[in-house]
Amino acid sequence: MTAKMLRPTSFDVAERAGVSQSTVSRALRNSPGVNAETRARVAAAARELGYVVDRHASSLRLKSSETIALVTICRPGEDRSAINPFYFALLGSIAAATSARGFNLLVSFQENPDNFRADFVASGLADAMIVIGTTSNRAAWDYFAEAQASGLDFVCWGSPGSPFHWMRSENDEGGQMAANHLVGLGRRRIAFVGPQQSPQRQFDERRDGFTAALAAHGLTPIVAEPPPATDRHAQGVAAAQALLAAHPDVDAIFAASDMLALGVLQGLKDAGRRVPHDVALIGFDGIRAGTLADPALTTLEPDLDAAGEALVAMALEDDERTRSGTRVPVRLVLRGTA
Repeated sequence: MTAKMLRPTSFDVAERAGVSQSTVSRALRNSPGVNAETRARVAAAARELGYVVDRHASSLRLKSSETIALVTICRPGEDRSAINPFYFALLGSIAAATSARGFNLLVSFQENPDNFRADFVASGLADAMIVIGTTSNRAAWDYFAEAQASGLDFVCWGSPGSPFHWMRSENDEGGQMAANHLVGLGRRRIAFVGPQQSPQRQFDERRDGFTAALAAHGLTPIVAEPPPATDRHAQGVAAAQALLAAHPDVDAIFAASDMLALGVLQGLKDAGRRVPHDVALIGFDGIRAGTLADPALTTLEPDLDAAGEALVAMALEDDERTRSGTRVPVRLVLRGTA
């Protein structure tokens, strides 16, 4: 094996310094997003390993691309116009936060192994990477789990959990807010509609906060699993039909997402139930489509401006941002359905 083959890489420096490969790259070019202590640790690790930047081969890559890559995971075969509007809203917030820093945003929609890609930072196309999108595409998340394990670094919104660096809404607190509001309206036959076997951890968190708050009021919720369907809206329609058939006296519903809630609203209308007179309804996500419903959808709305800024800061590893477990506050937005 030649000396050239044994030459240490930036990934070796990252492992020695206890940081990501992208941090090594930014630290060695004195990026202001990396603090002095981290830069010193990276420089020491590079010296100990004898790491020397190949300026001829890597001069362009080691300069800041002033770009952040945003990967949006889609369902296989999904029309782009059918993507959950929440992700487009989040994309807009990330774009605004990226622009505020003087960076460009590279957006990649990915749905199958033919277009999976996680090397935007390693290839020099971007300084950092963010992943958002549906967790129903398990093949995609398996791919990104392997990519992160190999040393490629990025942050995620609402990922399935370990091993990812993730950010989520205050889902548990939002579930509690929904429960307390419905109980305060005098509702007692209250249901939760949401996936029970989804890798989407936030659905479980919303349900658990909701059920715990109801338990504190001495109430046990009806938990309804949406039947299989092409999308969340169709699942919500089918869930409402099944729920009313099994529990015709239900008087309030908390849906795990706004798209589910809008489907539930349609299903309730189809069954002749008046909303909110017969059944109160609350969703979660704060998508604009909820304001256009009739009646307009009451929802738990995450602070997407804060989410966009925090995701960009996490991706660039700003010193004040933790790399995992960050939560974004939510607020109850009261509209016509509750």
